Amino acid sequence: MNRVLITPKSFPRTMTEPAELLKAAGLEPIYNTSGRTMTEDEIIEVSRQGVVGIIVGVDPISAHVLEDLPDLKAVSKYGMGTDNIDSQRAKELAIDVRVAAGTNNVSVAELAIGLLFAIARKIPLTVAEVKKGSWQRVMGNEVTGKTLGLIGAGQIGREVALRARGLCMNVIVYDPYLQDDSFFKEHHIAISSSLEGVLGVSDFVSLHVPATAATHHLINETTLSYCKPSCYLINTSRGELVDEEALYNALLNKKLAGAAQDVFSIEPPPSNHKLLELDSFILTSHTGAYTQEAVERMAVKATENLLSMLKEKQQG
Repeated sequence: MNRVLITPKSFPRTMTEPAELLKAAGLEPIYNTSGRTMTEDEIIEVSRQGVVGIIVGVDPISAHVLEDLPDLKAVSKYGMGTDNIDSQRAKELAIDVRVAAGTNNVSVAELAIGLLFAIARKIPLTVAEVKKGSWQRVMGNEVTGKTLGLIGAGQIGREVALRARGLCMNVIVYDPYLQDDSFFKEHHIAISSSLEGVLGVSDFVSLHVPATAATHHLINETTLSYCKPSCYLINTSRGELVDEEALYNALLNKKLAGAAQDVFSIEPPPSNHKLLELDSFILTSHTGAYTQEAVERMAVKATENLLSMLKEKQQG
């Protein structure tokens, strides 16, 4: 029997639909039971014999992995970002790659809004102080009437925009690849022709772009200098988008009011990382898509995508 490797730790193994889909297709699932992200060598060791498909989370599907798996025909992403997959090498090896589009938009958008409130109202700091026995109030900021700048106008960015408009925020977006602006016109969302144009007017900036060579350290010393000192940065996309040294300096020197991230350049980060020492910095453990609803949608969609790719391969 052909086998399928399923690497995501959060993949709902007790959910019947993905298992039934695989069984009906004559495929045996192999789950990652390590409780952590798999290494390249571990993926190769498990998959070398008879694995025709991989459902992958953030585990590395590098050229080395792809080249060492002669039976592999398809890689299905459990989520959206493909920065952990060497898509170019997969294409060269005729291995199909597909993402679970539209499955975690709401969950990530809701977390972005949650982080916005958390950093604006200093919620983690206040909770920590209360638990230490202090009853000191910490001054925060309202979001009503403030401007949210969105970098990226894809599906998640649009979900964030809708929620921000519901909070009576002004929203402005920058996306150099935007072609259809009808959604933004309908919801009275301004469009900027430049990154600087968004950063300079925003009270909050939320990042919603993939990690690519073009977006690496998109937020750096120069772009941070465009922001108002009262601005807050939200990042639920990828850690590589932000130059963490520049962010630390901006927060330390009060050139930025605060930052809240769900991602980091190294996950998990070193416990002694200097950003973690700042009260003006919040970090959650890459939980944007980690809701019951999203993981179930991703599991079904990723399984359906994998079966579709394998069927297309079989049909030639």
